[in-house]
Amino acid sequence: MVYTDTRPTTARVIRPAERPVRDRRWLALATLCLGTLMIVLDTTIVNVALPSIGSDLHFTETSLAWVVNAYLLTYGGFLLLGGRLGDLFGHQRLFAAGIALFGVASLLCGLADTQWLLIGARAVQGLGGAVVSAVSLSLIMTLFPTPRDRAKAMGVYGFVAAGGGSVGVLLGGVLTDLLNWHSIFLVNVPIGGLVLALSFRILPAAARTATTRRLDTAGAVTITAALVAAVYAIVNGNTAGWASVQTLGLLAGAVALLVAFGVIESRVQSPLIPLGMLKLRNLSSASVIGMLWSAAMFAWFFLCALYLQTVLHYAPLEVGLAFLPGNVLTAALSLGISAKIVLRFGIRLPLTVGLATVGLGLLLLAGAPVGGHYVPDVLPGMVLMGIGAGLALNPLLLAAMSGVEARDSGLASGMTNTALMMGAALGLAGLASLAASRTGDVAAHGASTLVALNAGYHIAFLVGAGLAVVAAIIGAVAIRIKSQAS
Repeated sequence: MVYTDTRPTTARVIRPAERPVRDRRWLALATLCLGTLMIVLDTTIVNVALPSIGSDLHFTETSLAWVVNAYLLTYGGFLLLGGRLGDLFGHQRLFAAGIALFGVASLLCGLADTQWLLIGARAVQGLGGAVVSAVSLSLIMTLFPTPRDRAKAMGVYGFVAAGGGSVGVLLGGVLTDLLNWHSIFLVNVPIGGLVLALSFRILPAAARTATTRRLDTAGAVTITAALVAAVYAIVNGNTAGWASVQTLGLLAGAVALLVAFGVIESRVQSPLIPLGMLKLRNLSSASVIGMLWSAAMFAWFFLCALYLQTVLHYAPLEVGLAFLPGNVLTAALSLGISAKIVLRFGIRLPLTVGLATVGLGLLLLAGAPVGGHYVPDVLPGMVLMGIGAGLALNPLLLAAMSGVEARDSGLASGMTNTALMMGAALGLAGLASLAASRTGDVAAHGASTLVALNAGYHIAFLVGAGLAVVAAIIGAVAIRIKSQAS
């Protein structure tokens, strides 16, 4: 007699192609993060190389600022439009187009031998970066639908987004010292080519998520013009004067354009930003928190680097190495630990604790003296900033994207990145202006240059700490997600 096993089986049959498809999601995430890293790096990598660029291309002190400002202007201005275009025409297509544009612009930056070529190429870089940043979160939401995997993926993405700025300081110092300033741009070309190739092979070529391909042209023009005007006013506020006709006029124009945008969105059939999205509590709260948090973090990136260079006389490479402990801690928390904390305690608690820790780190940095030493005066603040960043960004991104319909995920991603970028621009400009004003006041009373500079950095660090604490309070009160189901 032939025996046949007729016992029922509860094991799920795994199709041959299923496991490779699931595994490819993490390669897709690596592709997205590599592309995002290029974008984030370019917000800070240039700063260390600015003296070399200025000397080589004969920039004045005023015109040299446009090497940074041209990038910020187009990057901040086109985030919202880039996100909506991704919803309309496909996130994978827009990601690839943004990477290609960014790579070509990087090549032009690296080969630039005139001021206007470099500034123009930096503006194109910002446009490509805006598109990539605006659709990256949407693709992650598509790739990782379950809360557990999504929390892990957001942790990796959060590490890249949070740590990329300080890594840029290190990489900028290394490349500029060992090679030349051209290399900080040319390094993007092979990396961008790799990301572009992988994006076609690995990223899901999903259909458009928006219900219509109709673009709200009037809304797109007004909101983009409003953002460009606001960013221009902010990044030039210190140079033109915050009470100047130029600055106040541009800010007033930005407000008028925002009002016009609101009127347009309330009347058109297919609005660029459905007004109902502004009623999403977590998205709106996360955007406000993101602005405050980003301002505080850029106080760390830029003002701490200035303190190390101008007060403690660190070389560019030493400045980059000084940020390593914070980067390592951010990586350790973001790459796995943060996801476990979110799954265990929900979004609100780690977000609040992380933001409060950032505030404490900046408070410690505000006590660094003129004759300070790295281990007792700088390292504790670096450690707390790294821990806070590693804890906060993952739950912040999860909160922002929670409750958002798939058809609006690109727009929500663009809104979140716009909030982070505007916070960085406004925070950097405002805190730098505050520091300069305090330095001038102290110097006017007869203090030495180093004492006056340090007093300026102290007040900026204190205000940055206050912004982080306010963000923590908003996170504790406004965010309504209590847990993440596995």
